[in-house]
Amino acid sequence: MFLKSIIALLQFCTVLPLGKPREFEQFAKRTWMYPLAGYVTGGFAALASFWIVNPAIAAAFAIAALLLITGCNHFDGLLDLGDGLMTHGGREKRIRALTDRQIGTGAFALAISIVLITWAGLQAAYPIIWVLLLSEVCAKFSMALLTVSGKPFRQGIHAYLHDQSRPRFILYAAILCLPLVLLPVSPLKLVAAAVLMVIVPLVLLVISGRAFGGVNGDVVGASNEITRAFIIIAVALV
Repeated sequence: MFLKSIIALLQFCTVLPLGKPREFEQFAKRTWMYPLAGYVTGGFAALASFWIVNPAIAAAFAIAALLLITGCNHFDGLLDLGDGLMTHGGREKRIRALTDRQIGTGAFALAISIVLITWAGLQAAYPIIWVLLLSEVCAKFSMALLTVSGKPFRQGIHAYLHDQSRPRFILYAAILCLPLVLLPVSPLKLVAAAVLMVIVPLVLLVISGRAFGGVNGDVVGASNEITRAFIIIAVALV
């Protein structure tokens, strides 16, 4: 059962060829497992970039690897969030911009800002492989946190996952992040990452509540991209 849940998680978060699709319910009841996907995606990005000496090129390859292995799924949420937040007008108009299939200037502005922050941070962070692993696992924790705490404003995948989640899932997800203390990263950087993996999704929770009246899957996916970027910058600057 546990193995089936892990496979269902990875099928939801990645494009890895894992055979026959598992029942989505196997993951929906265990969304606290999100950080496990971070170890996989972060490890994949690390492998794609560790052999490159030039920091700028290594950072670019790492970002490309993350987009590739996730199928741009979370990145798509970032684009949608950008459109929703940059739209002028009432809540309903913002929700329409968030949930439609069109990509506007708001999407482009937010996406390019986060990508540039991530790229610049990865160049300054060292060693890049451990930073990628740390930031990806913590970013997935942010998704677990928002899944539990983010009240849905409409029916959809997030609403289903939220209904299946329990407050204790936040603790379970945090426990899955504990192996990160074994990384050759300074305690101060680890503390910065731990603080941001909580603060960023909570800030998004407030912003999304005011703009849309709640959270949907796009906001949760965007949290992954934004949290990762801020953690990478924090690790580079601390």
